[in-house]
Amino acid sequence: MNYNITHRTLYEYAAPVSVSHHVARLEPRVTAIQARESFTMRIFPEPSLRRMRTDYFGNQLCVFSVQEIHSKLEIITSSRVTVSAAKSTQPESAATWESVAAMFRDPVSPEVVEPYQFVFDSPLVRASQEMFEYTRESFGDGTPLLAGARDLTWRIHEDFKFDTRATTVATPLEEVWEKRRGVCQDFAHLGLACLRSLGLPSRYVSGYLRTRPPEGKPRLVGADASHAWFSIYSPGTGWVDFDPTNNVQPGGEHITVAYGRDYGDVSPVAGILTGGGRHDVKVSVDVEPLD
Repeated sequence: MNYNITHRTLYEYAAPVSVSHHVARLEPRVTAIQARESFTMRIFPEPSLRRMRTDYFGNQLCVFSVQEIHSKLEIITSSRVTVSAAKSTQPESAATWESVAAMFRDPVSPEVVEPYQFVFDSPLVRASQEMFEYTRESFGDGTPLLAGARDLTWRIHEDFKFDTRATTVATPLEEVWEKRRGVCQDFAHLGLACLRSLGLPSRYVSGYLRTRPPEGKPRLVGADASHAWFSIYSPGTGWVDFDPTNNVQPGGEHITVAYGRDYGDVSPVAGILTGGGRHDVKVSVDVEPLD
C-alpha cells in the first residue's frame, strides 16, 4: 500500500518567544516492510540553525533553533511511504516464553545484546507485581511467546477502555492501571510493562494508522492520527508488532516513524524556549492511501 502523509503541528503562544530550540522525530523509518520514498519538512518561522542526525535507536531527528521573536511555530511534514503486509507468523510455533526470557539473563549472548536493552524498566515504564500477575494469565507455563503476546494484546483491548479525556502525555502508568482507561500511548506502555515484568524484551513504536470512514461517508482530511503500539522480540523471527488499542497485529495500515524504550524516546516534537507563557498545540495528520 502506498501513502502520502501530511503531519501539521502548530504551537500558538500566549506571549512572544524570543528563542526556541527543538528536536523533531517525524521522518518515517525504513524497515523490512516499509520503504520511505520521500520526506520533506517545512518550519515557520524559518530556523536560523537546522541539521539532521540519527539518534541512538536509529530514528531520524531534525534539530533546529528559531532565534527571532515569534508568537507561533508551525511544522509541516510530507512523506510518501510504501508499506507491505507483514510476514505471516505462526504464534503457536514460537519458542516458549520461558526459553526466551532465559536468553536475557546473565550471561547474555552477543547475538541478543541489542534487544537486551529493552528488557529493563525505563523512565515511563515500570513493571510491578500486579502487572506480573496480570501478564501470567496470558503466559502460562510452556506458552509460546507470540501466542502469549497475542492473548495479552486482546486482554488489554478488552480490559482497558479507550478514553481521550482520561489521561494526558504526563499521566503515569500507575494511574492508567488504576483507572483502566487511556489512549494508545498508555496501552503501549502497559504492554511493555507487562512483557518486561517477565524479562521479555519489548519496545515502544510510534507512527501513523490509516483510519477508514464509515461506509458511504467521505474520508476526512486530517482525521487520521499519530498512533503507538509495542513490539516484542522473538528469536529467529525478529521484532513482532502488536497493537492493543485495536487488538490487531500491525500490517499494511500501520506506518512506523520511530521506536525506543518508551514515549520519551520518540516524542514527535520536543524543545525548550524563552518566553511564550501558556501555549496551545494543534496537531492534524492526513494519511492518504494512493492505491
